[in-house]
Formats: sequence, C-alpha cells, structure tokens
Amino acid sequence: MNAPLTILALETSCDETAAAVVQLRAGKLVALSNAVINQDHVHAMYGGVVPELASRAHLEKLLPAIRAAMSEAKISFGQLDAVAVGIRPGLIGSLLVGVSAAKALAWSIGKPFLGVDHVLAHLVACHFLDTTPEYPALGLVASGGHTHFVFMESPLRARVVARTRDDAAGEAFDKAASILQLGWPGGPLLEKLARGGNAKAFDFHAGHFAGSADMSFSGLKTAFLYEVRGTPNAPNRPARPAPPELTPARKADLAASFQRGVVRGLEKSLRAVWQTHPCLSLCAGGGVIRNESVRDMLQAFAHTMNVPLFLSPKEFCTDNAVMIGGLALLRLAAGEHDDLSLAAEPLSQLRIS
Repeated sequence: MNAPLTILALETSCDETAAAVVQLRAGKLVALSNAVINQDHVHAMYGGVVPELASRAHLEKLLPAIRAAMSEAKISFGQLDAVAVGIRPGLIGSLLVGVSAAKALAWSIGKPFLGVDHVLAHLVACHFLDTTPEYPALGLVASGGHTHFVFMESPLRARVVARTRDDAAGEAFDKAASILQLGWPGGPLLEKLARGGNAKAFDFHAGHFAGSADMSFSGLKTAFLYEVRGTPNAPNRPARPAPPELTPARKADLAASFQRGVVRGLEKSLRAVWQTHPCLSLCAGGGVIRNESVRDMLQAFAHTMNVPLFLSPKEFCTDNAVMIGGLALLRLAAGEHDDLSLAAEPLSQLRIS
C-alpha cells in the first residue's frame, strides 16, 4: 500500500483567506484541517467585494490561516509532500498573495509546488464524500463568480460545455438581495426571505439561446429591478405607474420568485447539456450549491435520470483550501507538479467546447 500523501493548500482567489492540510490515503481524500477567514465585515458596507481591500486583507490573514491549519492537522512543514494553491481564476491581486506565499514556502522546504484551477477544484470537493463519482461525470459549478457545466472524463480531464454568458448565478442572487436592501452577503439572506414567499407570484425567467445550453441571468436581474422599483419612463411616452408598496409579504414573494427563476434557468441548461453529454454521475459545487432549492432541483433531476448525484459538502461549497488540496493531491499522485515560474491568472484555462 502506498504511503499517504500530505499537502498544504492555500486559497486566496477572492474574499476568503483559506489554508488546509489534506491527505490522500489509499485513494481516499481526507481533510486534516480547514482554516477559512472570511472578509464579510470588510466588504459589507460596499455591497460587494472591493478587490484592493480583499488583497490587503489576505496579506494580513494568510499567515494566521496557515498556522491554524498546520496546528489543527498536528503536523510539521517537514511532513508535507507538496504545497498547493488556487492559481486561477480570480481577482489577480488576491491570487498573487496566495501564489507568492505558496511558491516561497515550497521553495523554502524543498517540496513540489502545484497551482490548480479553482473552478475544477469546486467539483473535486465531491471526492470528500463517503463515495466518489464515476466518470465520465457532468459537473455544475455555480458560485458568485462562475456558472459552468463541466464535462469531466476524469477529475483531471475536463472541459466547459455550457456557461453563463454574463452574470454568474451567485452574483444574480447577491444583486437581487441588494435591490431588496437585505445586506451582504446577499445570497443566503435572499434564500432565507424566500422561504416565506410565494415562488409563483412573479414569473421571472433566465435567458437561453437557440442551439446552445448557455444561459444568461442579466435580463432576469433587470426584470427583478423593474418589478421592485418600477419601469423607467421613456422619452415622449406617458408616465408609467409607480410600483406597489414594498411590503414584507411582497418582498418575500419577490425573493421566492427570483430564486425560482434562477433555479429554473439552471435546470433548463442542465437538461440541454444532459441530452448531448449523458454521464455516469452528476456533481455540483460552489457557493450557490448551498442553496436548498438548487439542491432539491439537482436531486429531482438525478432521480429522474436514474444517475447518482454528488453534492459538495456544504462546508466545502464556498471558497476553501480543502478543495484546492484535493485537486492538487490527485495531480501529485498522477506524477504532476508545476514549475515555480507558473503565474497567477484571472481567467480559468478550462477548455470551452
């Protein structure tokens, strides 16, 4: 039996500062620690992530996160087999903090360095469940920055087969919450409000395209804005009526209907992708996959298709370093590693087909 492989992974692609120690034991991924320091308090007053503030916060919090992860795992740097980091996609200033630290640490302890794709790592988080997906698998990554359907021949061989052409699903949730003045981060707050609303009170739709499984959430977002604030008056046209009062009941109905619109948009694209890329497993990861309505839709689809569903554990849906370490360990076990000259990149390098 091969000895376990142990890796320290870092993640600083957006507004979570994360470090984790992960092991590969007899083909099974195991998280020994998971340290995540979020920046919600830094960005709340702006209603969204401010890139410069995010990178400065990473500079302050990365070393404490590394210390916490190593302490929780009860190992020393000498026991590591490699150091990994999410190297793309993301905010370039934020990425550089983690990438620079990972390279320096790998060089100083004389261990291999691996930079991995954050989008693909969201799907590898499914490998931390009791059972793991069969391949080929179809993956949905839905978060504040990404909404992709990914065809995976294996955990290391993947390509994007459908995606949003504008806003990510998580960004749409956050913007709708901002329009309703719910606070930040908006997605979970909108989901909470939606529980008390009528999801069929308003008919919101995501956009789709002829001959493509791609989707669009920008029009849905605009329709929601107009329903809340009223449609702008056009030049030389009669004034439009003011929107109804935004009562608590109306807010809940709007939230529930918007959530239904996003979920139905994801489902329509999923059905289109599945027609051309039927697989042995369905996987999903990313912050939006914490949403219970999204999870319910995926479970219903998997049941209808009679295919096993693998949902990332909720604690690994939002950005974390465990998923980074998981993907890096699978690469390391396959004999892969990267040169220290590998650069951080703002965009994913997953092939689009």
